[in-house]
Amino acid sequence: MSADYAHLCSAIVEQCFGKVSQAVSDCLFSATTRTLSQIANATKFSRKEVGLALSVLIKFRLVCFEASKLNPFVPEYSLRRLDILCLLRYPRYIHMVQTKYGNVGASIAEELINAGSDTASAILIKCLSEGDTKADGAESYRNTFLQMITDHYIIKRPELILSEEQDEVMPKFESNECDYFRHPNIDLQLIEKIRRGEATFAEAGDSAMIWNINYDRFHQDFRDSIMIDSIERKLGENASECFRFILKIMYKTTDPWQRKLSNQITFVDIKQTIEKKSNNLDLMKHLDQYISLLTDDSLGFLRRVGDMGGGLYVVDMEHAFQSLAFACIESVITERFSSKAARIFRVIRFKKFIEQEDLQKEAMIPAKEAKSLAYNLFQEQFIHVKAIKKAGGGGNGLAKAFYLFQIKEKDSVRMLLDICYKSLYNTIERSNFEKNEHKGLIEKSQRLDSIVETMKERGESDEYIAEIVETFTPPEVEILNKVKHRIKTLSKAELTMDQTIFLLQMYQHHCTILPTGIGKYK
Repeated sequence: MSADYAHLCSAIVEQCFGKVSQAVSDCLFSATTRTLSQIANATKFSRKEVGLALSVLIKFRLVCFEASKLNPFVPEYSLRRLDILCLLRYPRYIHMVQTKYGNVGASIAEELINAGSDTASAILIKCLSEGDTKADGAESYRNTFLQMITDHYIIKRPELILSEEQDEVMPKFESNECDYFRHPNIDLQLIEKIRRGEATFAEAGDSAMIWNINYDRFHQDFRDSIMIDSIERKLGENASECFRFILKIMYKTTDPWQRKLSNQITFVDIKQTIEKKSNNLDLMKHLDQYISLLTDDSLGFLRRVGDMGGGLYVVDMEHAFQSLAFACIESVITERFSSKAARIFRVIRFKKFIEQEDLQKEAMIPAKEAKSLAYNLFQEQFIHVKAIKKAGGGGNGLAKAFYLFQIKEKDSVRMLLDICYKSLYNTIERSNFEKNEHKGLIEKSQRLDSIVETMKERGESDEYIAEIVETFTPPEVEILNKVKHRIKTLSKAELTMDQTIFLLQMYQHHCTILPTGIGKYK
């Protein structure tokens, strides 16, 4: 993990959980595992404060623990470094649930995200207390919750094993993949009694089943969306709809996070699925042409590997995200340098190795400008130089050296990821600075909005309300509007950079053997 990612994680944890949790996460980030005493000594906080911070981070699945190898009675804590970035994606998770399940699903996802992890009964009670129960009844919330479990958006955490032995210090958990998505027994009558105060949570039958958001299922949808959107922009809506059905067929036989290639899919399966589930007559009529279009496209999302069953196809995740990641890098180069620099980058990538003289000819750029742009790309580590030495004539002859430009793909992606981490950290820090710098003005505006809202509810006259509003002077209004505009712009930049980071992380997962922390279940 880079220093830029460490700074970013520190800023995110501070923003979400406060200073103590930030100090604990920083301590765990710099080590593989640490005990409670070691964390307390390193952070200079009391054991009680550190223990409380650890319990919060464990509840949000950012810290895990296991018995020490040296002393089985002492727990050692470790940080899930790669999951910290998921905290920034919470709005995207809620938005996706809302598009699939409506306001009821969004309410469930929001409460589960705010709680970190909780029982089904507790989540539903919070939703029913805050939601409009007249429009959406308790049964609607229960059915939506169970459907989200069926669709794997919510996952059950390992259950605590209750031991009768008194000397058992370390808690033990039972992890069974078959139970991760087993429906809990939700008693709506008991939930209503708990809401009225006539019963307690201990009486609920699902008190041992703790649920939380399944990040990998959301990331699977994000990844599919990137691929489908890119096909739609390049090949049209029918081609993207065809590929969407191909992905659905693929998930029936292939692990969603298989790194390189999917299992084989036949043309007959694709045709039968589209005929059953699609209303697009144009797609049904010209299906073979759209599949040929996908297989012949330079993006390489779909590849034909055989002729059985009308044709055998595989989804090539490695080639797909290689194409998407380097399209992203070329876009960055175009914005930072110029379109000619992007052309030089493409020529080097196509040729793999090329000399300076040949580069300017292939790119059709004047020699002086080509040298300048190549030097800028080399200085920013987008391209690299490989020296090939050749011994001179005779025993004492000087060695000749040839310098060839090349692109180290994995290094280029890793470098751009570090730039994104640094930019995202700077964006968060700048946003916090703007909020702290104009804290008094923002609080005054919020108080005034609250007063005006209360006056409107009481039925006060418009003239009196206008007098109250005028206490906010025009210069203050102008400054506040500028601050709000800057914070909104920074929020959009955060969202855009997170999308770029996600794309590059998908490249690392599908195109390298690096550990990415992505799996079917975690």
